[in-house]
Amino acid sequence: MDTVERLIQSTQELLWERGYVGTSPKAIQQRAGAGQGSMYHHFDGKPDLALAAVRRTAEQVRAAAEADLGGPGTALERVTVYLLREREVLRGCPVGRLTQDPDVMASDSLRQPLEETFAWLRGRLAEVLAEGQAHGELSDRLVPEETAAAIVAVLQGGYVLARAAGSEEPFAQAVKGVLALLASHALS
Repeated sequence: MDTVERLIQSTQELLWERGYVGTSPKAIQQRAGAGQGSMYHHFDGKPDLALAAVRRTAEQVRAAAEADLGGPGTALERVTVYLLREREVLRGCPVGRLTQDPDVMASDSLRQPLEETFAWLRGRLAEVLAEGQAHGELSDRLVPEETAAAIVAVLQGGYVLARAAGSEEPFAQAVKGVLALLASHALS
């Protein structure tokens, strides 16, 4: 892994763990095993490096979701795979955690990849659910866009509840609940 990749990956990890303010250039350099000169040779400073890291995190979250939602199976099976996949629940969603950081949210450039990721996820889930309706798998009573927004909200809320409880159980209950609601719209 080259220096640029180590710097971006280290910044991603530190942003997830500590937030923007807690992610100092020195901590980034130490974790990446890179000197100050290397960091400032490749990036204009912490904001520039943070933006590269936030964009990378957003890309990774979208790619992981697409792997599940674009895979084989019925619409409900693909959404189920997405909802049940292994996650680091107690660390929270790497994108969702960033939305709780006031410094990230105060920056239009840092907030934009987060906003785009959640918009993409809601849209992609809505597409899959609409496919399920078109194939006669899901009831026409289900509103794909609203249901997709609810799924995303349940996941993000599940992370918050789990972190507050110090247990993955509230997240698991939230996922089971949304799966039961989706199953009530299954036609086959």
